Amino acid sequence: MEEQNHPPGKELQHRTRAEPSGKNTWHTQAYALGAVSNFASTVLTFPIYKVVFRQQIHAVAVSEAVKQLCREGPQYFFRGIYPPLLSKTLQGTLLFGTYDRVLCFLSPLGPHSLGHRWAAGLISGVAEAVALSPLERVQNVLQDGRKQARFPSTVSILKEFNSYGLWGGLSLGYYRGFWPVLVRNSLGSALYFSFKDPIQDGLAKQGLPHWVPALVSGVVNGSITCLVLYPLIVLVANMQSHIGWQSMPSLWASARDVWDTRGRKLFLIYRGGSLVIVRSSVTWGLTTAIHDFLQKRSHSRKEWKD
Repeated sequence: MEEQNHPPGKELQHRTRAEPSGKNTWHTQAYALGAVSNFASTVLTFPIYKVVFRQQIHAVAVSEAVKQLCREGPQYFFRGIYPPLLSKTLQGTLLFGTYDRVLCFLSPLGPHSLGHRWAAGLISGVAEAVALSPLERVQNVLQDGRKQARFPSTVSILKEFNSYGLWGGLSLGYYRGFWPVLVRNSLGSALYFSFKDPIQDGLAKQGLPHWVPALVSGVVNGSITCLVLYPLIVLVANMQSHIGWQSMPSLWASARDVWDTRGRKLFLIYRGGSLVIVRSSVTWGLTTAIHDFLQKRSHSRKEWKD
């Protein structure tokens, strides 16, 4: 089978060597493919995301988180979907596009080593954190059920942040919790891109259907990355849901508060972790599979035109 002989990572390396004149076109395409794949996976997995967020904030079981959403009514179920939809679409754009650009800069002719993939993933994660942290901040405030009366809309949150002044609006408003976001995103991207192609290429040699290697690669990467970084995910959710510049706790105070409220037990920090793993597995599995499918279709169309 052709997919077995030319897995996605190898195809990209081949195109980079053989078609230097089309490099800018491929970079533009990488941004577009990342946007579409992340948009689709976000729409499909938003219900899981909202249940997980309630667990992270209130430290409750899955059943209680679902009951909270049911009590609030269907009109609030998709409250907060627009920020993650926008942020995840931009995330895919930045993540895949920046990764491709940096990777080709580090190794223009290929093959791309583990170190190259790790560095490119790390840099793409940094770009993602800088650009998207404000959107995640607004999203987390919107999804906190305790703040629905005070902040009924995105505009009300933005007015609150802008009232802090320029520096306060950035440090305590839009970029609240930025440092754990930076660590989480950069390490997560580096892990994902470092092992995505090796897993996918290895499975492609087993004669599996063409969509299975990409799906499994995304599922495995999403699960492992989320499991490792889950304490940072909980810390970010709690820091970014906090409003009120007069009593804004520091990073260390926030981490200590999360640890204390979870009874100083690691397994309580991981409450909601099972759903996070499921959500991350499904999200990154779908994202990787959709991205791989679109990438192959685009490449096939280009070959047909040539």
